[in-house]
Amino acid sequence: MFNDFFYLLKAKGLDVSLSEWLTLMNALDQGLCESSLTKFYYMARSILVKSETDFDKFDMAFDEHFKGIAADEEVTSRMLRWLDKEEMKKMAEMEDRLWINNSEDLQLDKEDVMEKFRQRMRDQDSEHNGGSFWIGTMGKTSFGNTGGSTGGVRVGGASGYQSAFEVIGERRYRDFRNDKVLDNRQFQTAFRRLRQYSTRLDIPKTELDIDGTIDKTCNNGGMLEIVMQKPRKNAVKIMLLMDSGGTMIPYTTLLNDLFQAVNKSNHFKDVQCYYFHNCIYNKLYKTPECENGDWVDTEWCFRNYDSDYKVIIVGDAAMAPEELWSDTGNYRGPNGGMPGWDWLRLLKQHYKKVVWLNPKMAPGNAPWREAETAIKGLFPMYKLTVEGLNQGMVTLMSK
Repeated sequence: MFNDFFYLLKAKGLDVSLSEWLTLMNALDQGLCESSLTKFYYMARSILVKSETDFDKFDMAFDEHFKGIAADEEVTSRMLRWLDKEEMKKMAEMEDRLWINNSEDLQLDKEDVMEKFRQRMRDQDSEHNGGSFWIGTMGKTSFGNTGGSTGGVRVGGASGYQSAFEVIGERRYRDFRNDKVLDNRQFQTAFRRLRQYSTRLDIPKTELDIDGTIDKTCNNGGMLEIVMQKPRKNAVKIMLLMDSGGTMIPYTTLLNDLFQAVNKSNHFKDVQCYYFHNCIYNKLYKTPECENGDWVDTEWCFRNYDSDYKVIIVGDAAMAPEELWSDTGNYRGPNGGMPGWDWLRLLKQHYKKVVWLNPKMAPGNAPWREAETAIKGLFPMYKLTVEGLNQGMVTLMSK
């Protein structure tokens, strides 16, 4: 059994070494988990998992391998499939749920409810939606989710009133994964890597120079002599170019988070944001609607934003080949007499540091994604995940 668990962990992408696995086996031999599956979970995780970014992968592997083993207060994947249904979540949003809860479990304390919960897990053999007894959804039972009970045990889903005193079946470490798609907080954290401090800016000397003050004071026979210096300011300038519309519509929220994060990161010397549709041509749009006339010339950007700007392009590169190669491929606006490929090459020639972040990048060079494969050969391209964004920031700051 445990050998299969080892190979499953490896299959889930966990870097488990043989010495770590032998350490776990030795701990089992010494009875450190006391025949408790829960204690074994924590012990195995502490030995085998090196980073919190892998907690979610470990949890998924653990559930998959041990789901057939009974343990107190554990919920099987089968039951979670009954409870976590999208249609039930939608019904919950539409339901008024302003009833008075007359459930038999309303006035029970935690131990009473947990005992009933364990009993019903043992007895229940089918899915239940509505009602007031079995573990299910949309009802008045104290067990399940999206129902009207104000106390009890939530299993999967989302709590209707945020008052359940215990949550079972949550993937609590989903947001720690380094391969998950980003949110606003993670964008801001990654952008902190884009720092290149300089004292060459033409600004007053308003910051205390501690080392200079000590040197001057020592050279002055111990009489205090204050030395001021120019504050160190971040000299990094950012140009953010985002693909908008079409196949990027599913990523609208992601792009909004990215835009907000860049604008909230006030430590940059300058930030410029523009939009394009599918590929960059001779016009860059000022708004995500990409309306004709609401644009600036790409060549104007080359003239006004110098080569020190670090350029972040965000798009799925899911354009038709003619949009990249043909000088009439831009069906939304003018091409400027050149295909999109030539405009991308001009961008690369003008700016020293450019990265492309792709929310659905195919692994390797996918022949069915001709444009994406070509662009990968022109710009460093990373998947828009925590790990991919961090790699992109490292590339932008490399010498």
